[in-house]
Amino acid sequence: MYSQRYNLRRSEIADRMTNVFFYKNSEIEDECLKYAVIVSEYKNKWIFCRHKERSTWEIPGGHREPGEEIETTARRELAEETGATLADIRQVSVYGVEKDGKISYGMLFRANIKILGQLSECSEISEIGLFDTLPEKLTYPDIQPHLFNKIQTWLGGQSLY
Repeated sequence: MYSQRYNLRRSEIADRMTNVFFYKNSEIEDECLKYAVIVSEYKNKWIFCRHKERSTWEIPGGHREPGEEIETTARRELAEETGATLADIRQVSVYGVEKDGKISYGMLFRANIKILGQLSECSEISEIGLFDTLPEKLTYPDIQPHLFNKIQTWLGGQSLY
């Protein structure tokens, strides 16, 4: 059933250069997960980061280190990119991004940040912003809205915190 949805979804957006797909966590092998992206909330606002080398906003996240558990990646990236020192983090979905015929996989997480500390002086992030919704100027406009919308859909059926 899921592969049918995948094919339908794929045909619906085949005209786009970058495609985003969602999978059940068991459908993709753990070692294939290269990224953790953490859609995060703090005091009823969504947190987005601005990288020092960009003028756009992005969802906190990043690359998985060799031998690292994917949830450890999510916690590390969340702390590095937002200054979060205490957060409830939940796995939501495996996602895949297809670009130029190649697909890479990551794990999408949802975080409710309880304590927000300071960014490290050596952080690659220049600032964080708190938003009511998805900001307009995104670093990855072909990917981030899909991840954000997946969280919105998931939250509609969950009692998280």
